[in-house]
Amino acid sequence: MAVTWTISTLERNTDNGVVVAHWRASDVDGDHSGSSYGTCGFTPDASADGYVDYDSLVEEDVIGWVKDSMGEEAVTSVEDSIAAQIADSKAPAISVGTPW
Repeated sequence: MAVTWTISTLERNTDNGVVVAHWRASDVDGDHSGSSYGTCGFTPDASADGYVDYDSLVEEDVIGWVKDSMGEEAVTSVEDSIAAQIADSKAPAISVGTPW
């Protein structure tokens, strides 16, 4: 099992700088899955070293920005939450139904 990070969509300003990245992190183990969704905001600066124009972006770059923005502790927390969702799905603490 490994959490997969993807970018669902980007919001950009009129200068083609990314201002918001919508991300999803997910994992699957057989019939069990977990996921998390969120956004990260950015203040693009076209004069900064390393600036990448919208048309030149690749998903891996934006995933890196998202994870850097969140910080290692938050990334680990998201991934731990997904693992917990899968564990709960495999052994639910609550069941539903009727006895008849």
